[in-house]
Amino acid sequence: MSLGLLLVSWLTLVELNCENLFDCRHDSLKQDTEWLPDGQRRWSPARYWRKLNHIGQEILSCQDDGLPDLVALVEVENDACLFDLTRRSLLRRAHYQYLMTASPDVRGIDVALLYQPRSFRPLCYDCLDVAPLEGMRPTRDILYVRGETSAHDTLHVFVVHAPSRYGGERRTRPNRHAVMLRLADAISALPPQARVIVAGDFNDYADSPSLQFLEARGLRNVTRQSVGSHGAQGTYRYQGRWQSIDHVLVSAPLVPRVDRSYVNDAPFLLEDDKRYGGVKPRRTFSGYRYQRGFSDHLPLVVTFQ
Repeated sequence: MSLGLLLVSWLTLVELNCENLFDCRHDSLKQDTEWLPDGQRRWSPARYWRKLNHIGQEILSCQDDGLPDLVALVEVENDACLFDLTRRSLLRRAHYQYLMTASPDVRGIDVALLYQPRSFRPLCYDCLDVAPLEGMRPTRDILYVRGETSAHDTLHVFVVHAPSRYGGERRTRPNRHAVMLRLADAISALPPQARVIVAGDFNDYADSPSLQFLEARGLRNVTRQSVGSHGAQGTYRYQGRWQSIDHVLVSAPLVPRVDRSYVNDAPFLLEDDKRYGGVKPRRTFSGYRYQRGFSDHLPLVVTFQ
């Protein structure tokens, strides 16, 4: 048997909500004034560059040997932020390329996919718009990328950032369902045996209607039980309770290829939770108080064999 047949191909995907990766410049078409040097958050160039390097540090820490092949990023403002992240931050020697959306979200928030050209070659991509319901603010587009891995497998990758629960879970549930319908329609147009990965912040839990809707249509939530090794029982902590609103789902042909999934809760990403005990993500802001941290979400990691 040749050495080539003995080797095992791996692909690592990371999903991360960056907690408001904004630059310091005003976009006159967006509501981003709080992220300016004279805005409510005093978002200075120094804070911006610290944030970029922190995001880079998070990504680099997700894998002991080598770099993640794909990184689905949520809450990124624009192309300038992604250029600075991949070309001028700690990630500048990692050689990541990226694709991202340009959504009608009023704050200017978008999603993106970083990829390693040596292990993933995009063949085409699209931004799937979601028609807002009555009374619903314009939301983030879904990023769709079709590409080929170094093992010559075709992957269909979707990056999602569903509407938040602001205003109440039940009241905003139809907004998230609209995103799931748009996503399901796009997936149904693919060949039956397509290898599909859906990653992002769903603003819902694994047993919420939106996630159940996707699983009823053949996707498997492979991060349902993902935990960290330093105390994190999810990617997000609210009032002392760990929970996961970040998820990675895959189609049936990819389920046997999933090797493991986990939350990257490296100690430098955590801090003591002085109110509720235990630890919590070391975030950038607590309300409007600058914390010098990383993100209010922890990275979610899935490796494929």
